[in-house]
Amino acid sequence: MSVGTTTTKLMSAEEFCDWAHRAENDHKWLELVRGEVIELPPPMEPHGVVCVNVGYVLSGYCRQRGKGYITSNDSGVILERDPDTVRGPDVALYEDANKFEDLHPKYGEVPPRLAVEVLSPNDKAKQVTRKITDYLHNGVELVWLVDPEARTVNVYRRDRGPYLVEFDQELTDDDILPGFRCRVSEFFYMPGG
Repeated sequence: MSVGTTTTKLMSAEEFCDWAHRAENDHKWLELVRGEVIELPPPMEPHGVVCVNVGYVLSGYCRQRGKGYITSNDSGVILERDPDTVRGPDVALYEDANKFEDLHPKYGEVPPRLAVEVLSPNDKAKQVTRKITDYLHNGVELVWLVDPEARTVNVYRRDRGPYLVEFDQELTDDDILPGFRCRVSEFFYMPGG
């Protein structure tokens, strides 16, 4: 007895960009993983607040240094080719452009130095682990996994094991982010809180 197989055509990053930006996909959160489209759940309000706070802290760091820029809103970056992977970090720090005109018009092709993912209640451990692995195996030097429920940050680097930074502790990494310092609590800041 022979078993039939179904072959799905894998998308390139360019095909994915065109497809993902069609009107019918306007309110979907999509990524391309090894040529296959995956849909992510839409982020919730706490997720958005944490992303803005992380972006604010990192943007201040870049401005102070006079180097680098921050992206958010799941701005796509091509991590792999053939088959293509396009991931969208919640927040990312790049150092590959100095002027706005130098930014890639679609998806970046140079990995960020730092990719930040903010956990959502619906995230599955396997998917999050795979995303972190994709980042680290494709040129991202540092990944922060921010957990709004525990109010902690798990730090991942290519050259050492992960470690946890608690709410009241200072987050630093002079090797990759020289001079960067902030308390994890800044990521959960609310005026008057």
